[in-house]
Amino acid sequence: MDNTIIIEKSVIILVVFAITMVMAMYSTLAERKIAAWLQDRIGPNRAGKGGLLQPLADGMKLFAKEEFEPNTPNKFLFYVGPAIAMSTALMTSAVIPWGDHFHLFGRDIILQASDIDNAMLYIFAILSIGVYGIMIGGWASNNKFSLMGAVRAGSQMVSYEIAMGLSIIALLMMTGSLSLREISLQQEGLKWNVFYQPLSFLIFLICSFAETNRTPFDLAECESELIGGYHTEYSSMKMGFYLFAEYASMFISSTILAVLFFGGYNYPGMSWAVENWGVNIANVIGIGVLFAKICFFIFFYMWVRWTIPRFRYDQLMHLGWKILIPLSILNIMITGIVILRHELLAFLGF
Repeated sequence: MDNTIIIEKSVIILVVFAITMVMAMYSTLAERKIAAWLQDRIGPNRAGKGGLLQPLADGMKLFAKEEFEPNTPNKFLFYVGPAIAMSTALMTSAVIPWGDHFHLFGRDIILQASDIDNAMLYIFAILSIGVYGIMIGGWASNNKFSLMGAVRAGSQMVSYEIAMGLSIIALLMMTGSLSLREISLQQEGLKWNVFYQPLSFLIFLICSFAETNRTPFDLAECESELIGGYHTEYSSMKMGFYLFAEYASMFISSTILAVLFFGGYNYPGMSWAVENWGVNIANVIGIGVLFAKICFFIFFYMWVRWTIPRFRYDQLMHLGWKILIPLSILNIMITGIVILRHELLAFLGF
């Protein structure tokens, strides 16, 4: 491989990693500020102007906290659990197109760490691995409450991954591609997939809440009966890894929602901006548009958390298996019928 390409991809990977960590870090501040706004209180305002340094203070606190371990025969797995959770949360960003391309130093630089044809399969493969971080951490804690939280999280994530995967099949049937870049290019202007697949979007959005263990699907961390759930026995930065993984997953899930259903970096008039302002300025605006969509979904995650109470566990399973999965299958059938009708009319010359 050309050394220049290696350098380009390395820079993109480092930038995406830094942005993901900063977004995850400041999502904790946004969570507390939004909660305070919804509950008519102030929120963090002591560390820095308006509390802007609060995430740094929280990070320093986690590093400084005492490191303790439970009496467990699985100390290696006790360390592996949060590492898997954090790694899988970060790896998903590798196939996300953050923009079209920049023209710099006489080269077109694609704003994507890896443009692979089967990006959606890669994302679902990484999501399926993420459950091991929670299961291993809960089991290795040698704590019945942690184990119960891990079992809940595992069964919840597996259940909703099925509905999530089925909801995407209808979208893939319509787009004809597994590449996130290709799906983004097909949504030029306002040709957003959410207008053509609203049910697929709704199911994917609900499943995203369950995948990230966010309210109303945070039964794995239900303090009323499980204390802290699967990470009860963790302290210091091992606990921090689990917390960061949740917010990093929320950021990545919001990005995938924006790319799949809301055009990603595309915006009305982007072609005009490329012709009149140049490809670099047009794509800087596109990156800003993508992050505006991401921030909206992050706000929506937090809004729901502080508005809706959590489900009972039987309600959560009922929703996943008896409502979302049948709806996903029905959506696939309807999409298939519509596509078949369209192709049949095209074949007959209508």
